[in-house]
Amino acid sequence: MSKVYKWGIIGCGNVTELKSGPAYQKIEGFELHAVMRRNIEKAKDYAARHNVPKFYNDANELINDSEIDAIYIATPPDSHTYYALKVAEAGKVCCIEKPMAPTYKECLLINSAFKEKKIPLFVAYYRRSLPRFKQIKSWLEDNKIGKVRHINWHLSKPANDIDLSKIYNWRTDIKIAHGGYFDDLASHGIDLFIHLLGNIKKANGIAINQQGLYTAMDAITGSWIHESGVTGSGSWNFGTEKREDYVQIYGEEGKISFSVFGEIPIVLERGTHIESLNIKNPENIQFFHVQNMKNHLSENIEHPSTGKTAIHTTWVLENILQNNN
Repeated sequence: MSKVYKWGIIGCGNVTELKSGPAYQKIEGFELHAVMRRNIEKAKDYAARHNVPKFYNDANELINDSEIDAIYIATPPDSHTYYALKVAEAGKVCCIEKPMAPTYKECLLINSAFKEKKIPLFVAYYRRSLPRFKQIKSWLEDNKIGKVRHINWHLSKPANDIDLSKIYNWRTDIKIAHGGYFDDLASHGIDLFIHLLGNIKKANGIAINQQGLYTAMDAITGSWIHESGVTGSGSWNFGTEKREDYVQIYGEEGKISFSVFGEIPIVLERGTHIESLNIKNPENIQFFHVQNMKNHLSENIEHPSTGKTAIHTTWVLENILQNNN
């Protein structure tokens, strides 16, 4: 019989309710066996609602629980390094929420700790595993738009109620999440583009705070070049009238259009030919990401999002944010 991996979650907050947590219970060979949250009553409530046997309010107790084989770190980014190094020391498989860590140096430190112990390390850049983006990658590999020349992404959204009220939000606290919404949201797209078009050899940008609603940057523009010679550009603004999320990949013979977050159809245009596919995401959006972790652990099938790939993504994000005011 194949090994059953018993998982524990550090930080069973909103992201784990539907996006990720249930996937660990649905994948054959995985079990969600314990959860941790600093508020013990909230941890207990989560465990009861999700049929999880154990709950803690001390991460160290969960990490050192002899029944736990693997740990998913779903806390805010500023604590990722602290917990990841403890998981590595305990010799357990780990998945870290994105971004892997606030800085490139911290990512190197985390990856080195797991590499030294020869323990698998995954990062929750789950779009690499989603069917809609696998289809886009297939189009590119099949040369459907010829040689790729350029990729452009624009993402913008209005300030939400929390932003406008100035109620504390760790996602926009520069001390907790250095890049604010850029790290939280744009990291998904940048990581996906690297997956689709290869590593980036140079990146730069401009980042400012236009609204003054919080400490993180809220208006960013960036440009980069992939090792393949494909150029890239992006703009991200978190204080506009409406939400927009458009990506175009331009080739010498056509174009691919899609959204990083929306479920609008992915579109391939080549001459007069237009192909539009509506590929829905799973109910638990990290399902295929979690399934691929199981495949990696049990069948030695390389996972698309590891510590090594996530290091590179953070390096790119850091370079785009370097020139900020």
